[in-house]
Amino acid sequence: MKLQLIRNATMKIEYGGKTFLTDPMLSPKGAIRSFAGIAENPTVDLPMPVDEILQGVDAVIVSHNHPDHLDEPAVAGLNKTMPVFCQPRDDSFLVENGFWQVFPISSKHTWEGIDFSRTGGRHGQGEIGKLMGEVSGFVLQASGEPTLYWAGDSIWCDEVKEAIERFSPDVIITHSGGATLPGHDPIIMTGEETISLSKAAPDARVVAVHLEALDHCTVTREGLRKMRDEASIPDSRLVIPEDGETVNL
Repeated sequence: MKLQLIRNATMKIEYGGKTFLTDPMLSPKGAIRSFAGIAENPTVDLPMPVDEILQGVDAVIVSHNHPDHLDEPAVAGLNKTMPVFCQPRDDSFLVENGFWQVFPISSKHTWEGIDFSRTGGRHGQGEIGKLMGEVSGFVLQASGEPTLYWAGDSIWCDEVKEAIERFSPDVIITHSGGATLPGHDPIIMTGEETISLSKAAPDARVVAVHLEALDHCTVTREGLRKMRDEASIPDSRLVIPEDGETVNL
């Protein structure tokens, strides 16, 4: 298994002989409205051309239909015959935009020898959580591969804890930028919550993404590395990749 962080939650994951593109946000820097009134999004450029990002991709996984996880250039530029896996509430949007092979996963789905299980999460607490809507994580399992749990846009909550207990993942991908809309609590994991998750899953390798690409994200890589070191968690156990970096798992 290999994981290449592109930017934010956009990754290329080689798993079970297939290459998956996750949460494609392919917009150039500054093309999306500000979320926190600080800067237009994304706040950084893609680390490589879009053609290079799309090269070799076999399928797409969309955790939820928000513009920083599925944007207009991705909808327009992706091959419409490519399989797209999503949560049930987002399938109609994808079909309406011309995708031919849309697979909404209610609980479990198997494709090309890879088992997909959908997990729950909370995109914030209270009223902001309700406003942000339903989000999903996904667990991938295949013969000869580590069990991968991509938690998606969720805070550290019971649903995430239950997924860890149920699947005992070898690799966990967290969205750890501490994204915060003005006047509300964070809507994805903070640095402290990422440390809590890492301690709760001592046998897993955690990969923290969704950092330093959007104006409402408050956690920096440097800040999370400092928390990791203070918690005495090895950098091999809590990996914090740069945009464009590939991690062998």
